[in-house]
Amino acid sequence: MFCWFSRLCRGLSTPTRRTTQLIWSSASRRLVLSSQRRIPELSSFVARTNTCGELRSSHLGQEVTLCGWIQFRRQNIFLVLRDFHGLVQVVIPQDESAASVKKILCEAPMESVVQVSGTVISRPPGQENPKMPTGEIEIKVKTAKLLNSCKKLPFEIKDFMKKTEALRLQYRYLDLRSVQMQYNLRLRSQMVMKMREYLCNLHGFVDVETPTLFKRTPGGAKEFVIPSREPGKFYSLPQSPQQFKQLLMVGGLDRYFQVARCYRDEGSRPDRQPEFTQIDIEMSFVDQTGIQSLIEGLLQYSWPSDKDPVVVPFPSMPFAEALASYGTDKPDTRFGMKIVDISDMFRNTEVGFLQDALSKPQGTVKAICIHKGAKYLKRKDIESIRKFATDHFNEEVLPIFLKTNENWNSPVAKFIMEEQGLGLVKLLETQEEDVVLLTAGEHKRACSLMGKLRLECADLLEARGVVLRDPALFSFLWVVDFPLFLPKEENPQELESAHHPFTAPHPSDIHLLYTEPHKVRSQHYDLVLNGNEIGGGSIRIHNSELQHYVLATVLKEDVKLLSHLLQALDYGAPPHGGIALGLDRLMCLVTGAPSIRDVIAFPKSFRGHDLMSNAPDSIPPEELKPYHIQVSWPTDAETEKSSSNHPCRSES
Repeated sequence: MFCWFSRLCRGLSTPTRRTTQLIWSSASRRLVLSSQRRIPELSSFVARTNTCGELRSSHLGQEVTLCGWIQFRRQNIFLVLRDFHGLVQVVIPQDESAASVKKILCEAPMESVVQVSGTVISRPPGQENPKMPTGEIEIKVKTAKLLNSCKKLPFEIKDFMKKTEALRLQYRYLDLRSVQMQYNLRLRSQMVMKMREYLCNLHGFVDVETPTLFKRTPGGAKEFVIPSREPGKFYSLPQSPQQFKQLLMVGGLDRYFQVARCYRDEGSRPDRQPEFTQIDIEMSFVDQTGIQSLIEGLLQYSWPSDKDPVVVPFPSMPFAEALASYGTDKPDTRFGMKIVDISDMFRNTEVGFLQDALSKPQGTVKAICIHKGAKYLKRKDIESIRKFATDHFNEEVLPIFLKTNENWNSPVAKFIMEEQGLGLVKLLETQEEDVVLLTAGEHKRACSLMGKLRLECADLLEARGVVLRDPALFSFLWVVDFPLFLPKEENPQELESAHHPFTAPHPSDIHLLYTEPHKVRSQHYDLVLNGNEIGGGSIRIHNSELQHYVLATVLKEDVKLLSHLLQALDYGAPPHGGIALGLDRLMCLVTGAPSIRDVIAFPKSFRGHDLMSNAPDSIPPEELKPYHIQVSWPTDAETEKSSSNHPCRSES
């Protein structure tokens, strides 16, 4: 490994013909990692001989020096020493000659940092601890040194101790000592390293750092604004390196990769962070199948060895099918309860709200079957489901009980059972204890409602002990054939990009771009894992005229903001495409963490605050002067309105 690296360094030191040969010949060879994996040197360069967690019976008789935190002490005879690698039991000497050592180890508060030296010995017969990897041995201490004493802690460093998330974030440096946080961050590091190996060493990707200070980008999420010293001019923090990675393809780098920091000013969203990390990828001369195969191989290669192996290829589903069957573009396919269209069954119905829905454009009747719902769901659960539909969608949901609890049926439900009971049983394949939820309305709205209720019912059933979503199962899915444009919420007559404005239209739909753009499908693909979007990408527009038309005519954006990109596309841009994997979300799912904040070393709170350092913070007016800006303080009414947007929400 060092041989080719040294040759590369020597070759790059002088701009000769040899340099060109080296670079281009290396592009034609695949760099394969050695099959011999070296065991990391965990105690190199530091003041210890071993880690606490590595000692075993094979180390008996060895003289060792350990450094760590005092986790537990018993009767001033034993203490448990902890470091990043694990725990080991230390025997506190009791004889007079070692009084100074005993004093240090007995008087140091819990979580103090100490260095001990001694001999690895066997534990007395019957005192072994099979629950500890180091449970067969202990350390007979000869010398000890207190490296730093610990004050009284705001909480105990034990995973089973309940702590509020706000307290954990305030003292994040203490929370990081927990076993779970150590595991999460180390696994994250290992997976990223394996991804680097796969991309750079096995497939010739180039790791390129792109700028953090950029300019405003039209469309997409709201960006953070950074003042400059030029009056009235501002930078923006990029929500992704999208433009830069496309420009790298124009520059001929062919394959780009980056562990990229990204920024989005999305306000108070509990499942998001204002700054986050993504595995950013772009390739030239590639199609959708190529990108998908690359990502499947990447995840298979980097997947943790203690999890079930990733099986490829991942299944694929069109967006329209995902919406129709699951009510969302990120379906959780670990369980059934699919949405079924039963409109044809009620074409001639006398039920008023069904008649009314079917008489309108895109009007449908949808249903889901909750297996054994009558057994597990209570009346209050059904009422909660109906209230949710009314409050959030202004739609009626009708529960229908087939046999058990038939008396819970409303008069309308009883009428439907009399009119179409057999048809429902046959179409939905229902059984006696099942419950059918039925709604009617415009197709997308009805599907979206039933998709939400599908997940809500899954939560209710699992709270009653029914296992629907196996946490050990990882169900990957590609969702494809998204619409290229969507109507704007504030003005449905205008269109916005469903993904971003650089996404290429589906080759079969390009002719519709100029006549019926709302019907155009895109070459956009999302990767979904257990009902969570963990990645998204597309084949890009590489033609300047087409990109200009999409921006100016369809989206009505100011093309001056992207003049540099449009100009670059005019200078021989290759066909290219890419994807970005959300590293935080991926790690959250892999580790089974309840929040993405549990896989980020120093995350922000629910409101985007750093509770440890109290960022964001105010700046004195004199420090704002060079940026030609001043603070416009909100009125009392505006402050009260802002506070009311977050009622009863904690910081975390």
